[in-house]
Amino acid sequence: MKKAFFMLCLTMVFLLFGCGHSVQRVDADKQIDLSGYWNDTDLRKASDNLIKDCLAAPRLSAFYTTERRLPVIIVGRFINSSDEHIDTSILSQRLEASILASGKAEFVASGNLRDDIRAERMDQQQGYTDDATMARIGRETGADFMMTGSVKTIVDSYDKTATRSYFITAELTDIATNRRLWMGEYNDIKKVIRRPSVKP
Repeated sequence: MKKAFFMLCLTMVFLLFGCGHSVQRVDADKQIDLSGYWNDTDLRKASDNLIKDCLAAPRLSAFYTTERRLPVIIVGRFINSSDEHIDTSILSQRLEASILASGKAEFVASGNLRDDIRAERMDQQQGYTDDATMARIGRETGADFMMTGSVKTIVDSYDKTATRSYFITAELTDIATNRRLWMGEYNDIKKVIRRPSVKP
């Protein structure tokens, strides 16, 4: 009985070690498509294209020439209108970081970050902060433009084969006038996915 129990335990140990997974590090820029859904390669291609298009926009340069200062942008909503889960905040943050790094525009905080900063500013008014270092109320920089965007998909399927086409847009809208400063679209992502037949 003890021998049978020992063998059972030994078998369980072998099974546990045999079912382990492996991890392989690869270059972050390497294209890997596993499921056929949105992935880091799609994000990189779409954002790089939109960033390049935005920075080359004639109206962006015209704003600087006319106003003699950089345009100030706030990030609005990037909507996921696709049929899958896509974290659009990664796309908007990548656009913001690259445009800011280019030196062609400035950004102001938005969303929860702005609320956190305002809460800290209000806390500094409670008498605990040195007046010489206290952030004053009413000194926020107003944004000239709001950046928004969306991700959409078109899916076509027949039998075990499907195509997924992605349409990624971004735009800058004048907050005072609702006029568009720039609109960009990237629609060069199209995938053909073939599913294997289930064997009986």
